Amino acid sequence: MPRLRLLVATVPMTGHVRPMAALVQALCARGHEVAWQAGRNFESLVRTSGAGFLPMAADTDWDDADLEAAFPALRGRRGLARIRAHLDALFIEPAPRQWRALQAACDDFHPDALLADQAHLGAALLHETRGLPWATLGMSALGLPSEDTAPFGSALPPARGAASRHLNRLLNALVLRGLFAGTNATWRRAREAVGLPVGRQMYFEVASPQLYLQPTVPGFEYPRRALPPQVHFIGPLWPRDAAQAAGRPAWWADVEAARRLGRPVVLVTQGTLATRLNDLIAPTLRALAGEDVLVVATADPAAVAVALGGAVPRNARLAPFVPYGALLPLLSAVVTNGGYGGVQQALVHGLPLVVAGGSEEKPEIAARVAWSGAGVDLRTGRPSAQAVREAVRRVLVEPGFKARAGALAVEMARYDAAGLGARLVERLSATRAVVAGALPGDG
Repeated sequence: MPRLRLLVATVPMTGHVRPMAALVQALCARGHEVAWQAGRNFESLVRTSGAGFLPMAADTDWDDADLEAAFPALRGRRGLARIRAHLDALFIEPAPRQWRALQAACDDFHPDALLADQAHLGAALLHETRGLPWATLGMSALGLPSEDTAPFGSALPPARGAASRHLNRLLNALVLRGLFAGTNATWRRAREAVGLPVGRQMYFEVASPQLYLQPTVPGFEYPRRALPPQVHFIGPLWPRDAAQAAGRPAWWADVEAARRLGRPVVLVTQGTLATRLNDLIAPTLRALAGEDVLVVATADPAAVAVALGGAVPRNARLAPFVPYGALLPLLSAVVTNGGYGGVQQALVHGLPLVVAGGSEEKPEIAARVAWSGAGVDLRTGRPSAQAVREAVRRVLVEPGFKARAGALAVEMARYDAAGLGARLVERLSATRAVVAGALPGDG
């Protein structure tokens, strides 16, 4: 394969940058030159992947540790109003500015192709204005509209027959074109700002028509009778943390001892965006305080004590950072708010899940966990302690959850996500056309 020059672009969000880093690392290892336009907080990760770092323009960069500080329009908004504000402020309105920065990068770097995460809409504008081959890396559950699925965000199950497909067509029109008419209008204004025809494309339809990499397996996604030909399932994708002693908390021996004794070890985590401890971590610690399990929580111990209004339960072990690569093989179950990457990592290890997804697209991820049989969907982002306790007991005791999670782990083990994704990007660069069908040598 000739050496390629690849331009990569990501929005400044941890859950988008880390999966991309695994793919970029594979591309660099295959001898390609990569220039990656990313947020300044991620410079070290970009350089570690082997790519050259191109800082984002300041007016498109932000700190994802506090989105409301970066985007005051989100403050006080809940439900549908927050989703609309989130899409407009974080993803659509910056698109013309992202496009200008990518134009400048192209003039300097002369790339053969563009690879961007699904939220980076400046990439879509660049593809249309320059004709540069463009690959999208999905960052969450597959949300492309289809009559086989209800509107993304509704968390409804997939269609089971002609009647439900007809209902989905009506719901998609009502929700995606009706309730989100303002979002679509914002996207049309972004297109107009860079000189493109306004058209009738919805925001929810924006994706590369040439190559879309979905970092999971078919067994986790809703079945579609007509999957777009450019969509490829590549398996879970993230940088693998070395399972080394570095970074392990002082209480690590307690986890290893529990594992040896057959005592369940349960992780509770809220990811990187939803960080209010009273949403999930505090209720879970209360719920499991009297259970014969060891609970690991990824949170600051002092902050958790404040959230609990007292001492941390004796069966809990807390740390702001825990090396997942070392921890996951020792776990029995995971309680999570439904971050896509974290859910995929848990399933790679065959771990049943309890999911409390209430923000962003997390209800859709929680619904897929329940649909796949690999866990329990609590159907709220702020569950009661009783609900968490009952759900954890179920996934630890009822064998079906472990069996389905194990089956997904077997399916995921068949994929080399980074290698397959890299080869698909190479195919796009070589053909400059839709990448459809399996590559030679793929099962």
